[in-house]
Amino acid sequence: MKILVAIAFLAILGSLASALFFMMRGSPPSNAEGAETPAPPKGKMVKALAFRVGFSIVLFLCILLAWKLGYVQPSGIPAGA
Repeated sequence: MKILVAIAFLAILGSLASALFFMMRGSPPSNAEGAETPAPPKGKMVKALAFRVGFSIVLFLCILLAWKLGYVQPSGIPAGA
């Protein structure tokens, strides 16, 4: 279970890094001479951020389900302390 959570966190961080890359790269300037150039695909940053949010929600629900089924046990500060 710990390995699955670690892999999920790495996927979330990778998606966040790719969104940062697409944001920093931006789109190339338009051609002033009027020559037809293929338009770069748009929305890659939005897709990467949407993947991150969706994957974070799925990870949270999977951890919650694992807790309810008894696969993981809470630890830390005892209740009432």
